[in-house]
Amino acid sequence: MLHDLDPDLLPDSAAGLAEEDELFEHHRIQADGRQEPMRLDKFLLNRLPNVSRTKVQAGIEAEAVQVNGKPAKSSYKVKAGDVVTVVLPEPPREDKVVPEQMALDIRYEDDQLLVVNKPAGMVVHPAYGNWTGTLVNGLAWHLHNLPTGRNGDIRPGLVHRIDKDTSGLLVVGKTEWAMTHLSNQFFYHTIERTYLALVWGTPKEASGTIRGNIGRHPKDRKLMTVFPEGSPEGKHAVTHYKVLQSFGPVALVQCNLETGRTHQIRAHMKHIGHPLFADAAYGGDKILYGQRTGSYKSFVENTFEVLSRQALHAKSLGFVHPTTGAQLQLEVELPDDFRAGLARWERYANQPA
Repeated sequence: MLHDLDPDLLPDSAAGLAEEDELFEHHRIQADGRQEPMRLDKFLLNRLPNVSRTKVQAGIEAEAVQVNGKPAKSSYKVKAGDVVTVVLPEPPREDKVVPEQMALDIRYEDDQLLVVNKPAGMVVHPAYGNWTGTLVNGLAWHLHNLPTGRNGDIRPGLVHRIDKDTSGLLVVGKTEWAMTHLSNQFFYHTIERTYLALVWGTPKEASGTIRGNIGRHPKDRKLMTVFPEGSPEGKHAVTHYKVLQSFGPVALVQCNLETGRTHQIRAHMKHIGHPLFADAAYGGDKILYGQRTGSYKSFVENTFEVLSRQALHAKSLGFVHPTTGAQLQLEVELPDDFRAGLARWERYANQPA
């Protein structure tokens, strides 16, 4: 929890608290056998979400970061087998959800479940660096006694999630039965999920299926990468796609998930050479098709300002209601930023040669 470090609240040495106060382990990361020697601060930046270099270095200076049980300097080279921990006097906050009143865009609700349209920029559930302002905080206010999910984790009512900067539909179980029933539908891939993505370039095939295991990138643990299908690395993942419209340098693509892995569409589309437009994590935040100079460059840069996050929207959800057995199908319109970015590319494609 390095982002919560406050120099005024820390003693001269966090390790010095051991004699008087208990220290709590907030992170524990073991470098795998393929770890190349890497500076401690860079290693933590690659492994911890939502932290800055300044906060990592502040934590190291406060001796809140230990390697193999001992404080280490930023310059220490982490090597294979090293165990890096972040220890602080405050217990981790995984078990706390603070209800917050917020305007939720709920598209369907009954006594068993609700479906919410999540805006881009909203984190789904609390985690390091995002303890407030998340969808779960809003749900805790809107509803009471939400089921907590498997093993009491901090995902009240949630059976799936979408990335912070992805917009669109999420279903939430309001009872243990609903949550179990919906979870089984996700497990057996009977949930229908349709996404719209604006991608760089136009796939050669108008429609197709992308198969490839998805797992953590070996050099950057915040990213996912694709491994060969059947590989011992990563998890089985299948994405079906269809090109809806080509605008030359970019295309609007419909993606249907057969599986639901972290960053699945983002990683799969990059894998076939078509990263999502404006997806900084996967290389889509720079010009990949077309000239890199002149008016076209200015046009693309301005479009990045209009649509400044990965162009991915969870458009529809279809599933069986847990108690009635009825098939529910919900669809939500594109948000303003996506529509504005799409409109710019439509005008570009229709202008005289």
